[in-house]
Amino acid sequence: MKQAGFPLGILLLFWVSYVTDFSLILLIKGAALSGTDTYQSLVNRTFGFPGYLLLSVLQFLYPFIVDPENLLIGRHLIIVLSTVVFTLPLSLYRDIAKLGKISLISTVLTTLILGIVVARGVSLGPHIPKTEDAWIFAKPNAVQAVGVMSFAFICHHNCFLVYGSLEEPTVAKWSHIIHVSTLISVFISILFATCGYLTFTGYTQGDLFENYCRNDDLVTFGRFCYGVTVILTYPIECFVTREVIANVFFGGNLSSVCHIIVTVVIITVATLVSLLIDCLGIVLELNGVLCAAPLIFIIPSACYLKLSEEPRTHSDKIMSCVMLPIGAVVMAVGFVMAVTSPQDCSHGQEMFYCSPDNFSLTNISISHLQLTTQLSILNVSIFQ
Repeated sequence: MKQAGFPLGILLLFWVSYVTDFSLILLIKGAALSGTDTYQSLVNRTFGFPGYLLLSVLQFLYPFIVDPENLLIGRHLIIVLSTVVFTLPLSLYRDIAKLGKISLISTVLTTLILGIVVARGVSLGPHIPKTEDAWIFAKPNAVQAVGVMSFAFICHHNCFLVYGSLEEPTVAKWSHIIHVSTLISVFISILFATCGYLTFTGYTQGDLFENYCRNDDLVTFGRFCYGVTVILTYPIECFVTREVIANVFFGGNLSSVCHIIVTVVIITVATLVSLLIDCLGIVLELNGVLCAAPLIFIIPSACYLKLSEEPRTHSDKIMSCVMLPIGAVVMAVGFVMAVTSPQDCSHGQEMFYCSPDNFSLTNISISHLQLTTQLSILNVSIFQ
């Protein structure tokens, strides 16, 4: 919302969700036309080995593109411990269907986080000054916003795995699931984006949690829930990356020993990246424009256009012809803008309104009368 402009951002969010819905169904239609059952085999059948290799690189890179004072509570130690204790064991599953219940827990936690963001929007929003350009319809960085939104909706790299796990996989059943899932996703995304932006406007960070003060116990609980959702969601991404390696280097099959070794290597490399980078915004942007954009906009459209024998005036072909060049523009322009003007990042530093010299915006035990009294002595010039 900050990059695109709030009104345009809402419109773009709806548009990206629609394109996601369309392209996910398009992939399964393309698979039916080509007689394939994986994303890689679909692209291989359509564009040969060069296309297969390009897709493999994009799917492999997707999980990767991307200083504490006390070692015991530092982010590095917490990342390593949570990876070894939780992420690695969950990532060793061979059957993606077994991760279904885990994903359900992640969804429930996401709902809790959303409730926290909404609650803080109501309690904090009126007391944080709005930036001058907060309500501009559109901003020049809208292309970067599309990249971040694409990252939020990308699931094409594992859609065949999910499709294959259905009891009775059909295009009609898949279409129904995608419609419902996309609708729920865009609803949650709009609530997150709206409540977060209305609370902080131009001060919004690439990672929304960086906007909240450290002494806010409710938000701290939200951060914990978010960490758990990442732990529970990452095994699915690891599953896809491992499948790419298996298909490219091992003919699609991994022995038990190779399965463990490949999984450990993937998790180790991803953990090293997370230890070196503490800005979520640039990760979302680069992943969105370099991986999500081609996986959502370009490749599904290109495969369908080459495989389908429908007339050029068919709605699916028209939409594909529109998506393909738009995806190319988002990928090229978005990458340049992400490098030249990345999102704001506080690098763990608290925002100015959390300063003890101001007042406590986040103590949930404070009464309304106390807050009103404190506000009466606040020097507004501090925020200017």
